[in-house]
Amino acid sequence: MEQTLVFIKPDGVERGWVGEVIRRFENKGLKLIKLQMLTMSGDLADKHYAEHVERPFYPGLKAFVTGGPIVAMVIEGERAVSIVRKMVGVTDSAEAEAGTIRGDLSTSKGENIIHASDSVESAQREIANFSL
Repeated sequence: MEQTLVFIKPDGVERGWVGEVIRRFENKGLKLIKLQMLTMSGDLADKHYAEHVERPFYPGLKAFVTGGPIVAMVIEGERAVSIVRKMVGVTDSAEAEAGTIRGDLSTSKGENIIHASDSVESAQREIANFSL
């Protein structure tokens, strides 16, 4: 069984999409094994987004993800990483397919409701970073 990290970003929490997102994963047959609401610290944001820290867009991303509560969770299931990524949809909500979380619930590229690990290795690192 694979595990993956998912977090609902501040815009998703503020708009009340936590239950809907969890429902979609559970309806798919994935198991929610850990759940925590927190406000991401600047240090955690830097650690989580380490590959982006030097990029010009990062200060805005950091301000966004640390600007309100998030709901972080570990989801488990067979091929959980790839299944969750497909369910989440592409980063740019305008290009995300209908039926995906971003395609149905978001209209922004930057504030796009949700994060999901992109590989098993990333999931392991991200779960450890969040102490979940």
